[in-house]
Amino acid sequence: MTVLLSSDAGGVRTLTLNRPHRRNAVDPELWEALREALAAAARDRAVRALVLTGAGGAFCSGADLRAGDRRHPLDKVRDLNEVAVLLHELPLPTVAKVTGVAVGAGWNLALGCDLVVATPEARFSQIFARRGLSPDCGGTWLLPRLVGLQQAKRLALLAEMIDAEEARSLNLVTWVVAAERIDDFVTDLGERLASGPPVALAQTKALLNEATSSSLYAALASEARAQAANFATTDAQEAYAAFAEKREPHFTGRWYRSPSPEDPHA
Repeated sequence: MTVLLSSDAGGVRTLTLNRPHRRNAVDPELWEALREALAAAARDRAVRALVLTGAGGAFCSGADLRAGDRRHPLDKVRDLNEVAVLLHELPLPTVAKVTGVAVGAGWNLALGCDLVVATPEARFSQIFARRGLSPDCGGTWLLPRLVGLQQAKRLALLAEMIDAEEARSLNLVTWVVAAERIDDFVTDLGERLASGPPVALAQTKALLNEATSSSLYAALASEARAQAANFATTDAQEAYAAFAEKREPHFTGRWYRSPSPEDPHA
C-alpha cells in the first residue's frame, strides 16, 4: 500500500496520508515519504498551493508508537523535525483539510499549515501527556503563538480532546465546513491560492512567519527587501494592467527584465 498519495490539479498538489487502518498514524515510511514530498513540492514551479489531508475519515492520529521502530529516539524525532521545518518553510500556501481526528504530531502537522479547514466532526488533542510524552513536531512553538501561553499550557498539560468549534474559537481552525461541502470548499480555496502571485505569496508567508519573533524595524527591513523582489516579477505590472482593463490578473511569478540595447538576452 502506498502510504502517501499525491495528486495535482490546477496548480494545487494534494498529499493524502494513507494509513486508514491506523487512522493515518505516521510510521517511519510515511515520515520519509512526507519529507520527500514536501521537498519535491518546494522545488516544483508548477505547484502553486498544497493541501494536506488524510484518508478514511481521519486526518492523523499522531506518530505510530506501535510501528516497531528500534532506532534511537533522537533519530526518530529528527524525522519529525525535518518534516515540521519543511512544512513551515514551504514557499507556497498550505491548507490542512481535517476530517475525523487530528491528535499529537498529527494535530501539529495541521497547525504547521497556513490555513486549516475542518468538518464539525473533527476532534483535536495534544495527546502527548496521556502517553507520558511532551509535545513534538513543532507543537511547543506553534501553540503559544496561535493561542497564547496560558491556553497552550492548558491544551498541552491536560491533553483534552476539543471539537472543531472550540478549535476555531481558539484560532486553531480557520473554517468549519460541513462534511458534504468540505471537498468543494477546499478545492475552491486551493484554486484561489494557486491563482495568486506566487513570488508575492511566498514572500508574504515568510514575512509573517518571521514577524512572530522579530522587531518592527527588522520586519520593515524585510518588507522592503520583499517588495524589491516582488517588483522584479511581471506580476506587479500584470496586476496594474488587469485593473486598468477590468479583468482578472494572470500571475506567473516570472522575472521582469526591462529591455536594454546593451543586453543581448533582454
